[in-house]
Amino acid sequence: MNFFDQLRTLDPRDVGRWPLPVRGFFIAVIFAIFAVLGWYMFIWNDNRPVLQKAEADELDLRAQFESKQQRAANLDAYKAQLAEMERSFGAMLRQLPGKTEVPNLLVDISQTGLAAGLQERLFQPGSEKTNGFYAELPIKIKLVGSYHDFGNFVSGIAALPRIVTLQDIQITPVDNKSGYDNLTMDVTAKTYRYIEDEGGAHPAKKKAGGAT
Repeated sequence: MNFFDQLRTLDPRDVGRWPLPVRGFFIAVIFAIFAVLGWYMFIWNDNRPVLQKAEADELDLRAQFESKQQRAANLDAYKAQLAEMERSFGAMLRQLPGKTEVPNLLVDISQTGLAAGLQERLFQPGSEKTNGFYAELPIKIKLVGSYHDFGNFVSGIAALPRIVTLQDIQITPVDNKSGYDNLTMDVTAKTYRYIEDEGGAHPAKKKAGGAT
C-alpha cells in the first residue's frame, strides 16, 4: 500500500492510529503553514514600510534623473539664452545714467522741449525714489505749443540715449478761444538712475543720542 492509499484509509477521528510517516507529513505541513504565517506577520509586515519607502525613493530618483538629463541635454541652449539675457541687461543698464550724469540728462529733456518749438512754463524735478538697483526721478513739466510741436517733443524724448518715460499727460487749450496751435501739456517725465555705481552703500542710520 502506497502513501496515497494510506491517506484514503485514514480515520480523521482517530489520529493516534495513523501511520508514523503520515503523521510526520501532516506535522511538517502544519509547521510549514505556521512558519509562513510567522514570517508574514513578524518579518514581511515589519519590513514592508521600508520596502515601500525604497520604492518611493526609487521613483523620486528616477524623476530627478530624467529632469537633470533633460537640463543637461539643453545646457547649450540655456547658456546661449543666459548670455543673451546678460547682453540685454547690460544694454539696459547702459541706458541708465549715473549720479553725475543726471544733471546733463535734465538739460537734455529741457532742451528737447525748446527744440520742438514749445514754451516751457514749468520744469520741476521731484524727489528720487529708490527701487532696487535703480532710482526713479520724476519731473513735472508744463509746455505750451501746438499738437505738432508736442509730437516733435515726444519723438525727441524717445530718441534720447537714456531711458525717459512720459506719464500722466494732459493736454488742454490755453483759453477758450485757443485752437489746436495754442495748447498746454502737463506731463510727468521720469528718468532712472543706476545706483550700483555707488558701491551699494546705504545711508547710515542714526544712533540714539549720537551722530550718523
